Amino acid sequence: MPQRFLIADDHPLMRSALRQAVGQAFAGVEIAEAARYEQLRRILEEEPEPDLVLLDLHMPGTSGFIGLMMLRSEHPAIPVIVVSAAEDPVTIRRSIDYGASGFVPKSAPIGQVAEAIRAVLDGQIWTPASEDAGEGADGGLAERVVNLTPQQLRVLAGMAEGKLNKQIAYEMTIAEQTVKDHVTVILRKLGAGNRTQAAVIASQLSLRPPPE
Repeated sequence: MPQRFLIADDHPLMRSALRQAVGQAFAGVEIAEAARYEQLRRILEEEPEPDLVLLDLHMPGTSGFIGLMMLRSEHPAIPVIVVSAAEDPVTIRRSIDYGASGFVPKSAPIGQVAEAIRAVLDGQIWTPASEDAGEGADGGLAERVVNLTPQQLRVLAGMAEGKLNKQIAYEMTIAEQTVKDHVTVILRKLGAGNRTQAAVIASQLSLRPPPE
């Protein structure tokens, strides 16, 4: 059975570049593409499970690292390589802390993309050799959010964007009371005293899009 990869990035040129890199390095590979986080989730639910996902942190429909954590929570067996224009050591470290098996800068040459994929498929963690990602980049936040369920992560993403419970309930097609129940559990798991504190913590999981 041929290998199957999923490229998730909202920029067509970046998807094309990644497709070229993957196609040159892995003969006969099948490649699926997603431009939005909802499309990524639909592909994972409806199509054969990929061997690996190449994920942009700034896809529409998600909020920074929360999208990565939702993906890892819903599909823990699928390795994920973050491909991002944000190449600072803190972003690299956080990507690994929140579940990625690798991190590839968007400026990386084609050969480095293939190298990262091979390493991750072999069970390794891959980051740029020149980067010192440091330790404890988020002050233990990863440990506090690791036990959130996929639905709780989606509620947290809404809170990070300043949405009301009513809006979150509508987008998730669940009852508003269910959202309130999730918020209560989220506050406890994050050690937050109120919704505002939880939103501040959630904002630490978001990323500003890099300059074009």
